[in-house]
Amino acid sequence: MCPYKTPRRPEAKPQFFRTQFPNAPSLLRGRRMRFFSLFLVSLIWATESVPLRLQQPLGGSSYLTREEHWLSQTLDHFSPTDHRQFKQRYYEYLDYYQVSSGPIFLKICGESACPGIVNDYTSVLAKKFGAALVSLEHRYYGKSSPFDSLTTENLQYLSSKQALFDLAVFRQYYQESLNAKYNLSNIQSRWFVFGVSYSGALSAWFRLKFPHLTCGSLASSAVVLAVYNFTDFDKQVGASVGAECKSVLQEITALVEEQLQSDGGAVKNLFGAAKLKNDGDFLYLLADAAVIAVQYGNPDVLCSPLVDAKKNGKDLVETYADYVKSYYLGRFGSSVQTYDQQYLKNTSLGENSGDRLWWFQVCTEVAYFQVAPKNDSVRSSMIDERYHLDLCKNIFGEGIYPAVDMTNIYYGGTRLAGTRIVFTNGSQDPWRHASRQTSSADMPSYIIKCHNCGHGSDLRGCPQSPLNIEGNAENCTSPEAVEKVRKQIVGHIDLWLSECQSTGPDDDEPSSVLTANSLVSTL
Repeated sequence: MCPYKTPRRPEAKPQFFRTQFPNAPSLLRGRRMRFFSLFLVSLIWATESVPLRLQQPLGGSSYLTREEHWLSQTLDHFSPTDHRQFKQRYYEYLDYYQVSSGPIFLKICGESACPGIVNDYTSVLAKKFGAALVSLEHRYYGKSSPFDSLTTENLQYLSSKQALFDLAVFRQYYQESLNAKYNLSNIQSRWFVFGVSYSGALSAWFRLKFPHLTCGSLASSAVVLAVYNFTDFDKQVGASVGAECKSVLQEITALVEEQLQSDGGAVKNLFGAAKLKNDGDFLYLLADAAVIAVQYGNPDVLCSPLVDAKKNGKDLVETYADYVKSYYLGRFGSSVQTYDQQYLKNTSLGENSGDRLWWFQVCTEVAYFQVAPKNDSVRSSMIDERYHLDLCKNIFGEGIYPAVDMTNIYYGGTRLAGTRIVFTNGSQDPWRHASRQTSSADMPSYIIKCHNCGHGSDLRGCPQSPLNIEGNAENCTSPEAVEKVRKQIVGHIDLWLSECQSTGPDDDEPSSVLTANSLVSTL
């Protein structure tokens, strides 16, 4: 899918338009809309899970604010003739903001509903720098859906490229909004962007593509490299759990594969996953259940009972089933249905729409296909390239496949030519192999090394699920490793903000090339 090619208009009208003008089917065409309309859709935040999804689990009261604000956003930033808009949700938190002199920290929301500004380590940074905190919900997710039907055709505007322009529009709109709020004249604040995981990639890419709009970027566990056959993911899971636990997981995989052949219904029932008719979907569920413990800093929750069961001659499959049901489907909050391809084909806008949406991004842009390595894999060999391609075709139709090469050409992969971007990764996180792990003067990179340092440890502390308020790192096996990297982050932010104050966001670029009036309609 080429972003510069004007796509066909979807037959369905954007959701906001259908709500306000249900009897005016042709009014939208060729007209710039200047209004909002509310549609109430309850979407769960980040405890929902889907294979490949970069899950971001949170506690229910761990927000600085949940007060919603809205702007009208362009549907297709790459078309000169399509002026349709949709309503996009955002948040602001100004308790720490030093009016006129303080910077603005933009926390980018990723591949799930965004019901507020999370109280992680960025709140500590905001206090330190006297910053305003703002956060924009990703297009299509949560309440920011342009359409009430998520057909493949209607999803053509869902991409990282469109999302980056959303951020650019929002940045300009909010600057003018803040100036008006405090009666400031022609103030251009210093902006800094933050993100974790996919939103970490967006953070790096935003600095790359719009260096004149931000002084710098923190790209935490940022998956900037689109990967077709992501075998390093499974290899890292094996390395992170250790040889003993890895061996037990491999034995469990072999036993489950045997039981699927003899009595598939029984073994699926054991895991509470009888609804998964496709054996590949079931095996993906079992693989993800192990991954999550490693990814989010809880490896002992996974490995201790398994290793104990092996030593004491207990049934390994039953022991693993107990873990999957109690931890992955229980405490962590994942759902079996998110692995069901039939369920993922549902095009209705609903509380679990995020699963289908993220798979669309996976199947069109970034892949991250977590295939089993040819040798010594933890996951089943049935989870291969063919499984993923068949899934994409089954859910979204013919002709849908990830343009990995084009994505990496467009952004640069791990060789992106950016400046003032700091990359951080947890040593145990399997996603770090899709991030930048080499350091340079313009783009420093840090690996936080500890037994339970996983996805986004610099902002979330340990374990990474559930959320630790203000990213408390005291439960990391090496809190000093986290704090050491955090000191480096603070140093880079301080330096880049001070450089920005004297030279502008990028001394090779004008201070601003966009105006909010040209990008956002008057509200």
